[in-house]
Amino acid sequence: MVAGAAGEAEFSLEALCRQYWQPVYAVARLAGNDVETAKDLTQGFFAKLLEHGWLASADRGKGRFRTFLVTALKRYMINEWHRDHAAKRGGFAETVPLDAPLAERLGSSESGLSPDAVFDRRWALALLDAALLRLEAETPDFHLLKNTLTAGRGETDYPALAARLGTSEGAARVAVHRLRKRYRAAIRDEVARTVADESEVETEMRALMDALR
Repeated sequence: MVAGAAGEAEFSLEALCRQYWQPVYAVARLAGNDVETAKDLTQGFFAKLLEHGWLASADRGKGRFRTFLVTALKRYMINEWHRDHAAKRGGFAETVPLDAPLAERLGSSESGLSPDAVFDRRWALALLDAALLRLEAETPDFHLLKNTLTAGRGETDYPALAARLGTSEGAARVAVHRLRKRYRAAIRDEVARTVADESEVETEMRALMDALR
């Protein structure tokens, strides 16, 4: 589990922000904060995770990192509000650039969802993005094949794809099949990194899929 034995040594502040900032940012915005304040709260939250050793204290027996993170986020935000000590504009150095416009566009499709539902949806998207980055790094011609990952049955023009790849139609079909299989495996690997036990992977996979529906 990410928040267990790996602890602070494996998950730097930058790595945490890069992979999981969107669900945290979404909840901060839903709480009524403006864009800049939500960005500062997001950066501040991850800084607190490491500063106070919260990651190291989340032992493997306590389950899913997703649950741990949202619980810690709520505690952090409540404490900040009560102390009138919430991160103000410029209050935290930016650990990584946060693409707030992208997050705002995603938010436009989430109206009516509860903060927990929005967190889970953004969490799922973050895991899918991480899986895609892994595929991109290890797959030749990924830029030509990536659109097939979301194409429905019968939507892929295999003759045209084969021409772009410089191969046969049969080889193009095999390449797409392998990419989709590897994508599913990469998603599973990302999910496995966030749970305490292998037995929880399937439950968390279902939760991920449900969050995206």
